[in-house]
Amino acid sequence: MPLNNNQLRYLRGLTHHLKPVVMVADKGLSENVMAEIESALDHHELVKIKLRGEREAREAWMNEIVKKSGAEKVHCIGQVACFFRRNPKKPVVELPGAPARN
Repeated sequence: MPLNNNQLRYLRGLTHHLKPVVMVADKGLSENVMAEIESALDHHELVKIKLRGEREAREAWMNEIVKKSGAEKVHCIGQVACFFRRNPKKPVVELPGAPARN
């Protein structure tokens, strides 16, 4: 389910206090790094990732994270990007305008 502008704005506000939980550096998106991202998304839903590389590499990594994990990019500033993926079993973040949980 794509996020609307109101939900993206809300999530951007939540990311300000977060610290990066995963760092992607010289070796790129290895299987282990991708597994850590998957685990962080499952547990936290909203994660901040540090991407250490050239601009083109960072763009490629962000696109690959979105493609492989099914997460949505909330925003990116410089070498930090934030992603969101709803955990259907244990939702953590309450989105505005989303259907109420039971």
